[in-house]
Amino acid sequence: MRGAVAGILAGGLALGVAQLIAGLISSTSSPVIAVGGLSIDFTPPAVKNFAIRAFGSHDKVVLVSGILVVLAVFAAAIGVLAMRRLAYGMAGLGLFVLVGLIAALTRPGASASDVAPTLIGGIAAALALRRLARLATPAPGAAASPTPVRPGTAQPALPEYIARQSNEQPTTGQPTTGQPTTGQPTTGQPTEPEPRPGSAPPSVPAEWRPAQPATGPGSYRSPPPASGRPGGALRPPSGPQRRSFITTGAAVAGVAVVGGLGGKLLAERGNVTAARKTLRIPPPSTPAPPLPAGVDLKIPGLSSFITPNSTFYRVDTAIVLPEITPATWQLRIHGMVAKEITLSFDELIRRPLFEDYITLTCVSNPVAGPYIGNAKWLGASLSSLLREAGVRSGAEQLLATSSDGFTSGSPVQVAMDGRDSMLAVAMNGSALPVEHGFPVRMVIPGLYGYVSACKWVTDIEVTTYAANRAYWADRGWDQQAPIKTESRIDVPTSGGALKAGPHPVAGVAWAQHKGIDAVEVRVDKGSWNTARLAAVPGIDTWRQWVWDWDATPGTHLIESRATDRTGFTQTALQAPPEPNGASGYPQTVVKVSA
Repeated sequence: MRGAVAGILAGGLALGVAQLIAGLISSTSSPVIAVGGLSIDFTPPAVKNFAIRAFGSHDKVVLVSGILVVLAVFAAAIGVLAMRRLAYGMAGLGLFVLVGLIAALTRPGASASDVAPTLIGGIAAALALRRLARLATPAPGAAASPTPVRPGTAQPALPEYIARQSNEQPTTGQPTTGQPTTGQPTTGQPTEPEPRPGSAPPSVPAEWRPAQPATGPGSYRSPPPASGRPGGALRPPSGPQRRSFITTGAAVAGVAVVGGLGGKLLAERGNVTAARKTLRIPPPSTPAPPLPAGVDLKIPGLSSFITPNSTFYRVDTAIVLPEITPATWQLRIHGMVAKEITLSFDELIRRPLFEDYITLTCVSNPVAGPYIGNAKWLGASLSSLLREAGVRSGAEQLLATSSDGFTSGSPVQVAMDGRDSMLAVAMNGSALPVEHGFPVRMVIPGLYGYVSACKWVTDIEVTTYAANRAYWADRGWDQQAPIKTESRIDVPTSGGALKAGPHPVAGVAWAQHKGIDAVEVRVDKGSWNTARLAAVPGIDTWRQWVWDWDATPGTHLIESRATDRTGFTQTALQAPPEPNGASGYPQTVVKVSA
């Protein structure tokens, strides 16, 4: 037990010290963050989709918690090994450190300094493990007790330290074999002088001497077993050694906690919250048109036309949110261009800004899933910047890179075909939230987010698909990724109970940059019924719809389908999100009572 505790304390110290050093250097160099990023990189799409479905925007918290649990188990095993032999524990700790180093060095944009947190944390853990393992080891002399001597029997060997003391006595010319004299030569083994009748063996502590007079030659009381039970099993440290273990363990735990909290505070020293609150963004040169009447049907349970920033979905690979101040942000546009462009944030917001309502959708969204939201975005024209740079013939892809190393690949043709592609700086009337890309992100209507909505964007390389593969394209996802025509039923909720009579069946439908032309609803595989559509400001947003249903008693299956303005109708073919988005009819099952 003490071995496991020693290992966990040493592992905690490694992480605490590493977090402190990472706070001084870079939060992404923390071994937990580096290992988490590496885990995301190698997560199979099926596992990724499961995590998103099961945990939603909390998937990063679950991932980090899982890593910490695994590290705790591994650290406990290291401690147990160290109790058997310190070299075994140190070898396990070396493996612990090696994994952290590999993770740190393989992160995008990694530098030599990124290994410092893991190395220094590993050294601190090694020192702590060495000390704790020694304090957790039974004290010398806590061994099996000698067997009591019965009268008339040969004298057994005394405890080792008594034998050692006896060997240091001057020789007396008496036989020294520890056995009755037989005339045989000595064996060269440590020996004891034969006790005189009626006397206690030399150097035997007083409390081990017989309470009654000796009953025969060589009689003495055996020392109490180390465990307090017959057999003399090893006992754990006690007394001062046990207190030292507890004191040292408490000190190690304290340093680990202080280091972890200190590292967190240091990592937040460049916190962008204040910069975001004080940021003044110029008003748009081209404001969004007023929303038409009837854009929101205001049905209880129906998703609002505009999704609040606080509830807008978040799906990305960032374990720690990048903290970039507007003063330090820069964007570089390069590659297959006639002129490379580098922009500061001030230069970006001095350009003409425009607003537009645009719905974003994650490719991981299952049929009728929650990873979709609509917002009013403000930004500078991306296509205008690309024209200034002069895109060369043959360019196919805009490889956008986030400050945390994530890459997305957008089709050049789509970004420049006249739609409102932008470098967004505001969302629903305020500066971008940090979790949604502050200070600048890309927004290109009509494409799934993993190829169109790079957050914390700092670099755009104009290139080809053959020359560069973006993060998710390299993992088997489609490179073009146009959003599929889909719909979702928000009310009634599946599994709900209703009373017979009139009820609204309502939801949202989307086909960004194509527009929704119709939505139909059917009950129990019957005929399709045309729903009433809400108004919309343009073709790049989702659209609310409602169908008035006269519910009859029983259990009913309700389905919907949408048709876009190109004439394409949502398919019934069920397909998973990978590699280019889910498809199928959304369904809800309700019970209607009389």
